[in-house]
Amino acid sequence: MEQQNKSRFVFVAELDGHIAGYVTLVRKAKNGPFQASELPEVADFNVFEKYQKQGIGSSLLAAAENKAEQFSSIITLGVGLHKGYGAAQRIYVKRGTLPDGSGVWFENKNVDSGEACMNNDDLCIYMSKNLKNTNIDYYIRIGGTMNVGKKLCSRG
Repeated sequence: MEQQNKSRFVFVAELDGHIAGYVTLVRKAKNGPFQASELPEVADFNVFEKYQKQGIGSSLLAAAENKAEQFSSIITLGVGLHKGYGAAQRIYVKRGTLPDGSGVWFENKNVDSGEACMNNDDLCIYMSKNLKNTNIDYYIRIGGTMNVGKKLCSRG
């Protein structure tokens, strides 16, 4: 239903007749700090292990970003923190995605300093990426509202 009403887009990578991975983009974030925004979110991303390190993940994310750019200048995502998400964490950073500054989230709740949580698939940070060439570098959440962040310094 979500695909029919264009609120979810699914991109599948195939290599030599086999599914190598997929990425899902939702038009509006459903969880985390971007939930109250109108920003799209990478909701699911997976490149099967034997197909990793071949550029497939980057190609899938590029397809999702190109689609998101049709209706937004920012794309968002949440990524797990345990080592099973290491490859995803690295590719997001390499592709210019930055942490949003809201800290750690567990079971869709922002974790306070010293609060107990478990390092499983429900522990994550949220990130965003500017898709257009503007002065907006990232979104940062402050006090329940979304604010546009700007670079404070740059490398010379």
